[in-house]
Amino acid sequence: MSDLNNLKHLLAQGKITRREFMAQATALGATAALSSTVLSSPSFAAAPKKGGHFTIGISHGSTTDSLDPATTSHTGTQLINHAVYNYLTEVNDSGEIIGELATSWEASPDAKVWNMKLQQGITFHNGKSLGAEDIIASFNHHRDEKSKSAAKPLVAPITEIKADGKDGIKFTLSGGNADFPFLMSDYHLAILPSKDGKIDPTGGIGSGAYSLEKFDPGVSTKFKRNPNYWKSGRGHFDSAEIVVISDVAARTNALTTGATLGMDRCDLKTVHLLKRNKNLEVNKKTGTQHYTLPMNFKVAPFDNADVRLALKYAIDRETLVKTILRGYGAVGNDHPIGASQMYFAKDLEQRVYDPDKARFHLKKAGMDSLEVTLSAADSAFAGAVDAAVLYKEHAAKAAINITVNRVPSDGYWSNVWMKHPWVMSYWGGRPTEDWMFSIAYASGAEWNESFWENDRFNKLLLEARAELDTNKRREMYGEMQRIARDDGAFVIPMFASYVTALSKKVGHGKIASNWDMDGLRCMERWWLV
Repeated sequence: MSDLNNLKHLLAQGKITRREFMAQATALGATAALSSTVLSSPSFAAAPKKGGHFTIGISHGSTTDSLDPATTSHTGTQLINHAVYNYLTEVNDSGEIIGELATSWEASPDAKVWNMKLQQGITFHNGKSLGAEDIIASFNHHRDEKSKSAAKPLVAPITEIKADGKDGIKFTLSGGNADFPFLMSDYHLAILPSKDGKIDPTGGIGSGAYSLEKFDPGVSTKFKRNPNYWKSGRGHFDSAEIVVISDVAARTNALTTGATLGMDRCDLKTVHLLKRNKNLEVNKKTGTQHYTLPMNFKVAPFDNADVRLALKYAIDRETLVKTILRGYGAVGNDHPIGASQMYFAKDLEQRVYDPDKARFHLKKAGMDSLEVTLSAADSAFAGAVDAAVLYKEHAAKAAINITVNRVPSDGYWSNVWMKHPWVMSYWGGRPTEDWMFSIAYASGAEWNESFWENDRFNKLLLEARAELDTNKRREMYGEMQRIARDDGAFVIPMFASYVTALSKKVGHGKIASNWDMDGLRCMERWWLV
């Protein structure tokens, strides 16, 4: 069946015809009825073709948004980046790292030096040819001493970037990093044309499938197809528009009336109504997006490992997935690595709701009961307050009294997150284990929201990062997931699916789960049928 899925993928990308699909599927033993069912599904009604206008309604957008990739922070600007710019690498729809502007790469034995070969014959929207100088200038934009780029921690280990012959670029790192090619796909690290060693970060010029026509921050962004796009089978729409519609009811209405052809972040309370609409398709992808409840590791009572374990056993994860996510997600196991990731510890025992075990750990901490406060607002994630109230009910059976502090959504991330001792939070996740652990769980990391420190975990983090042997890395990351689950100062109860909807007028192949909206590449990958 995996071979048939590969054929479906090739058909969706336009790399084989419908006739070729039928012939090869039959050779694999698929029945004519099964093959016909595949071809008659909305997404495979026709091979990709050029033409038409695509409009998508997006939940996030602000008047302060910028075209500068360094400031990219939400789905709206992330989609702009992947429409207008290209990157050295990209994550494909199977979660694998592949080359984009880089065709290949090699690492030194210690993973400190990376040599990448560049695509040839690529031109930017302004006509400039891609060269090593553009890669260097684009990365230096984030590396600059005065840069406030969110990608600065990613590029900080780069000690030198220089051209390597006519078609190469050489990166030297301060320490080994086996995941370096994955990091190059980060949505901030777009490649822009340079002039005199600098890029124009807000000029909106890239080498992507679409050129920018109009950027109205917080309102809409308009694009037209790049007629010289270098990727075969990508960039199908003649024109496209991203429209910011923050209100989910208005966003849903725009889709159902045909004003838009797609939307992100469906309302889980009403998504069943969208599924009944014969003109629409609802997609669910569960990847790395997860909801967390970080507690301040340095503040009592959260400085006690048994108190932390009591809180982890006192939450009913299955009920939260069923009630808050309406089934659009999966239970978490108190670590941030998703089941789709390469080194996911599938043999690690799943923690379940157990009030008796929670009481046991309270007694080990010298307590008969526990009083704690959890700050929550729905700006942390949709349903965060309801989740906190449910948790309060679950924990009460373990003699844990949780006071739910309902704080304002406005200013939550600046006034509450990483300020109050115990809060609600969420993460879109990261493509690799090292990336996720480094950004939010390593000692001293800027976004270590729980302020957690574990010497063994941090030692393994450094060792695994530089290890090129996949079997050894699997063992290390497995142990790190166990340490995070059992010692970490956070409850991670559930992984939330990306739930999107689109008109059946839109065709697509296999939808990626590494980010929302087909790995943020819906405009490049989709087409009108």
